[in-house]
Formats: sequence, C-alpha cells, structure tokens
Amino acid sequence: MNRDMKKFFPYYIGFVEKYVVGELCKRHGLEPLDALRRFLNSETYRMICNPELAMWEFSHPAILSIWECEQATGDPRNSVYIKGE
Repeated sequence: MNRDMKKFFPYYIGFVEKYVVGELCKRHGLEPLDALRRFLNSETYRMICNPELAMWEFSHPAILSIWECEQATGDPRNSVYIKGE
C-alpha cells in the first residue's frame, strides 16, 4: 500500500461503516447499534480492514452486497463481486 492509500484507508473504512450500518437499519429493520455490531463482527469487515486485500476498490453498495452474501451463505467469498461472475 502506498503512502497516499495509507492516509486514505481510515476514511474509506469509516465511510463504509456509516453507509453499511445505515442500509442495514433500513433494509433489515435493525437498530443502529445492532447493525454496527453485526457488521463489525463479520468476515466482510475483517476483509475490508485488511489492506493487503485492496477492497477499497469496491463501492460501498458492493460491500453491503458482500456482507449480505456472507449472511446468506456463511462466506463473503461467495459474492459475485469477489468471485467475478
């Protein structure tokens, strides 16, 4: 990860957290703290926090879709965004 990405990375994580938590509340009727807890405890979140995976290339709606795939299948890697289908 280059120096510019190191500066950008925390902002990306914060932006994704806000978007995903807000959408989880809307789409799934979750309370904000419950939505945040579910997202922060997910494999999807661990993946986006790993700079070696370069998931900052995914949009926030894609990250939400990956999380929803994880909830449905048990593995975020089953998402079409990661599989590339």
